[in-house]
Amino acid sequence: MDSSQEHPTSCCITKETGGALHRVLCMQGGDDDSSYAKNSEAPASAISLCRPLLLKAIQSMKVFFSNKDEAESLRIADLGCATGYNTLATIDMVVDALRQQYINHCGFEPEFEAFFSDLPSNDFNSLFRSLSNIADKKTKQYYAAGVPGSFYTRLFPRGKLHVAVSLSALHWLSQIPDAVLEKTSAAWNKGRVWIDGAKKEVVEAYAKQSEKDLEDFLSCRKEEMVQGGMLFLLMGGRPASQQPENQLGDPDSRAKHPFTTSLDQAWQDLINEGLIDEETRDGFNIPAYMRSMAEVERAIKRCGGFEIERMEYSRIVEHSLEKQKQWMRDPISYGRAKANLVRATLGPIAEAHLGPYLSHQLFIRFQNRVSSDIALLHKTCYYGVIVVCAIRT
Repeated sequence: MDSSQEHPTSCCITKETGGALHRVLCMQGGDDDSSYAKNSEAPASAISLCRPLLLKAIQSMKVFFSNKDEAESLRIADLGCATGYNTLATIDMVVDALRQQYINHCGFEPEFEAFFSDLPSNDFNSLFRSLSNIADKKTKQYYAAGVPGSFYTRLFPRGKLHVAVSLSALHWLSQIPDAVLEKTSAAWNKGRVWIDGAKKEVVEAYAKQSEKDLEDFLSCRKEEMVQGGMLFLLMGGRPASQQPENQLGDPDSRAKHPFTTSLDQAWQDLINEGLIDEETRDGFNIPAYMRSMAEVERAIKRCGGFEIERMEYSRIVEHSLEKQKQWMRDPISYGRAKANLVRATLGPIAEAHLGPYLSHQLFIRFQNRVSSDIALLHKTCYYGVIVVCAIRT
């Protein structure tokens, strides 16, 4: 009996189960070295980049209540909150800015409700433990609640949200396109696990799914938000000059990005060692798509109900120069750090596809590949992001 029979896959993501992706797609929970909470430096950098834009947008918002006796609570939602510091810091920032807005213009502080929303598979326990620890150290800033569910569906009653933010989440799709999971389809993504550099049919299937997902997201928020409410989005993106088959931009980013070369090599290592067959590899696809600003703008205009106040594209470096120098002295630690990053974002879906044993082997191969390629350390990887501020009209 070969190893693939000794360690069978637990839940291959096939065309039949692809629609159930929401049950396993989540950032790695907990607070150990491979958790998302310990491996979210790039999203944190992106949030820091957009912080001035978010604060300026809040400061330009009209107040919703002018009389304290008539004021309801202000409701804020973080859609795709994951776990860890990023979501808590974001909500704190929004609440503080709104509170100051009311003190300055109305002379009173309204109450706040904060809704942390993500897929049911998200580690809400870790999130609320972190929230509890923070709340114990300072005065309560808001009333918190968890809202499990896909943000591609309705999550809140009609006309209730005053601010909705989604930071580093909307590039994750609701499902892997059906055509990509069909072995007889021209869009069967043979030989790779993502779409950067993939053939035309694969890219087109992803682009179509991305378009539908973004329009679904916007349509739901259109129903849930009050008139004058603010929608603030930060998502992975690509510049206008790049076609969708080039998801990452420059060659160094493509070579070094954790979703591309080293990960494909790690999957091939499992095949070469007889641990899995090619069909198992080809059936795994990362459900992420980096949109252009034109794609985002088109979706917003089709949906209606929102006026774009600001939209821009930026690039974020993967890590600091200090860390890069540190890792050059210790490539093993670099490989371990990158493997933890990949496990934090892809661990749950890899385990659903391969099972615990083989998914662990995959990340070991990935770590070894990255550690042994010293040239990677001399490359700089950039993540493209799109920031959108829109007002509900």
